Amino acid sequence: MIFAPLLAQTGAEHGGWMTRQLLQTLTTSAEWVLWLLLGLSVLSIAVMLERAVYFLTHTLPGSEELAVRISRGELDVARRAIEGRKGMEAAVLREALASVQQGAATVEQVIASTLSRERPQYERFLSFLGTLGSNAPFVGLFGTVLGIIKAFHDLGMTGAKGAAVQATVMAGISEALVATAVGLGVAIPAVVAYNVFNRSLKTMTARTNALGHALVGHLHAKEGTTQPALRPVEGAR
Repeated sequence: MIFAPLLAQTGAEHGGWMTRQLLQTLTTSAEWVLWLLLGLSVLSIAVMLERAVYFLTHTLPGSEELAVRISRGELDVARRAIEGRKGMEAAVLREALASVQQGAATVEQVIASTLSRERPQYERFLSFLGTLGSNAPFVGLFGTVLGIIKAFHDLGMTGAKGAAVQATVMAGISEALVATAVGLGVAIPAVVAYNVFNRSLKTMTARTNALGHALVGHLHAKEGTTQPALRPVEGAR
């Protein structure tokens, strides 16, 4: 901001070629920044709604109770619970239950593979919200800087004096600060939504791991009880 008066003054004939070119570019209206922020705001709202619907429709209800029942060996209950369900938890259980006959070690690999395949579906578009939340204030600040440069440049061109100077500068600065306010208004909801969705994803991943551990633990216990007893060594009594 302290460079704005200097840039306005260098708009005279004695200014350098580069300075004059920059002034011609920077003293144009910064309204396009507001339109850019408005477009980004609409996109962020659309992403928030899409992600909210996806998370709500791809969640397995009662997964905590289901993990307890799986650990007890009630696998038929698990198969009925995931019937027709979509999402990370249902997909992991479906693939794991289909591999039960191959042993606990294979089930563990299937769970890890399915989890790695399903997780990116929940992370989709979250990077957009994170990037927008981090950079929207800077976009708004850029619009404010452009507006202040234009205000001082216009002041130098009009040659206003006395009270007219203060009125011209204050009006230009107040209009320029709108861009910063809009930038913050776009960034704050995006940051909040990004944190909420990330937290939901961590919770869902933890529930999915709990279901997988319950199934693997049941299989390990089952394999331990079904192993044939060791025969005594000949001659030992």
